[in-house]
Amino acid sequence: MQSFKLAMRASLLSLAIIAGLSGCALEGDDGKAGSAGQQGPQGEQGQPGTPGADGKDLPRNMALEVVGRFAAGGIEIYGKSAAEIVQFHKTSASAFAINSASNHIEVISLVNLPTTEVGSPVSDQSLSSTAFTYPTSVTVNNSDSSQTEMALGGANSIAIHGDMLAIAVEGTTKTDTGAILFYTLDALGQGTFVKAVAAGALPDMVTFTPDGSKVLVANEGEPASDYSIDPEGSISVIRIADGMPADVAEEINFTSDMTFSSDLLGAEDYDTDEERKELLTKMGVKFAGPAGMTVAEELEPEYIAVSKDSKKAYVSLQESNAIGIVDLEDMTVEVKALGFKDWSKFELDFTNKDEVPAFSSIQGLYGMYQPDTIATYEWNGATFIVSANEGDSRDYDAYSEEVRVADIIDPDELNMLLSDELMAQYDASGGKGGLGRLKVTTALGDADNDGIYEALYAYGARSFSIWDQNVNQVFDSGDDFGKISAAILGNDFNSAHTENKGDNRSDDKGGEPEAIAVGEIDGRNYAFIGLERSGDLFMYDVTNPFQAAFVNHYNNRDFSTDFELDDDLDNPCSVEEGMDCSEVAESGDLGPESIKFIPAADSPTSTPLIIVGNEVSGTVTVYQVVEH
Repeated sequence: MQSFKLAMRASLLSLAIIAGLSGCALEGDDGKAGSAGQQGPQGEQGQPGTPGADGKDLPRNMALEVVGRFAAGGIEIYGKSAAEIVQFHKTSASAFAINSASNHIEVISLVNLPTTEVGSPVSDQSLSSTAFTYPTSVTVNNSDSSQTEMALGGANSIAIHGDMLAIAVEGTTKTDTGAILFYTLDALGQGTFVKAVAAGALPDMVTFTPDGSKVLVANEGEPASDYSIDPEGSISVIRIADGMPADVAEEINFTSDMTFSSDLLGAEDYDTDEERKELLTKMGVKFAGPAGMTVAEELEPEYIAVSKDSKKAYVSLQESNAIGIVDLEDMTVEVKALGFKDWSKFELDFTNKDEVPAFSSIQGLYGMYQPDTIATYEWNGATFIVSANEGDSRDYDAYSEEVRVADIIDPDELNMLLSDELMAQYDASGGKGGLGRLKVTTALGDADNDGIYEALYAYGARSFSIWDQNVNQVFDSGDDFGKISAAILGNDFNSAHTENKGDNRSDDKGGEPEAIAVGEIDGRNYAFIGLERSGDLFMYDVTNPFQAAFVNHYNNRDFSTDFELDDDLDNPCSVEEGMDCSEVAESGDLGPESIKFIPAADSPTSTPLIIVGNEVSGTVTVYQVVEH
């Protein structure tokens, strides 16, 4: 049996070997496919993602809508600065506006401000106010601990930080020392007097540092009209500790506190007034005044803006075409010239005689930027300054630098000459009625004093600019303002704020950029610029200061009405002087002087707002900034 099993194994082994050698010749048919198995359990899915926000084009389509308006009065206040500088108090949800005509501050409640545009923006008077009064005299402390009773004139500026109000008030004579009045504000916007602190001559602007630790004052120090006295311009610094202002201000002056940062200069190179003036003149700072004036008498601080970290401030020195950089830690100031705008690279309307918008370039014509209001904001951690380039001349009884181009060559006026190139353009433009109408300075243009003007320097730049923290220009709006306004308003562009007569400011400074504010909306920074004469409001996206872009334009004015007033008269509406103010109330906002931006987080409507003070019409207009 055993032998049989061995034989069978051998046979099977042989068959296996033969089958392997013969390949598939001996392979059987495939069996039928098996049935499909059951579906396995499905893996868990993740939670669906949140849909992304729709992309937005830049610049975004932002619009201004009037949501409220206040009128300080009627014919008795027109042309008298009844609504000049505006601020906002968050606790009481109130706008504050200086009413110089009535010598008090208007506290305008915005508690019930609507979120839809009013029906008649030009004539709306939906907002009301209560009067905030301040004394006509105060007692101030002196550095030697004695006290002085000070008589006060009119208020020039206000600032609010938290619940503290500061009011800048000049002396009864503008060349006298002024004061800053401090108040604490309650939930209704009414104030409790804290103290008065003496400042410099003509305190024209006051502001808090962002951290609330200091109050800064621009003491303009304008001269008397006969130049019998010309106070020094200066900056007052009032420290705040535990909510209480110091008794005495510290002063930053333009003599011993002036510095120059260049390593090419040592302190011995600018330790005299003559040396400082020579250095500043070579840098391009404009000096215009009677002989013998000092640097500190010439420089007149106009407006102050502060860096976010409260360590540096920037002060516009308008007439001198410069900006000062103030070191609030070292208590020093460095003056930087702004240079000049080359009008051969842009176009402007320089005559009012044709009464139509007509733009052209002029070789050898330059604009002095001469900013009025300035503001600061940050980009990539660096500070940038925005400026409203209004322009201003020294024009007093005892000295004036202001002249029309035609008067330069008039034998009965300056009796000088224009260069051949300027004369050719003068003739081509229409002569006395063309380029001859433009107002320029006599302080610049004849560099070699040979009696021939090789260049002309006009007041202001009819634009807004952006400057870096070293006061180097990174952007200028060029000729945007004139051309945009002309495209929208037609022959009404460059109107004055004292009458509806188009083109009648072209020979001066155009629409005159006066007010500027910067605010953040949904992560982007916007600049709002107001033109004092024509009333135009411009909005620009300035998020990237090197790529600023125009966004929108608004003008809350009716140019079809007929009125005329003269704000140089004691009674601007004097019928005896031929004035007629009967239609001013229907004419809208005249003379935007200041702008305050309110971010959505502080706004009573949770929508970004701007508040505009219009000094000629005596109105305060509230706009909401919305995206369309």
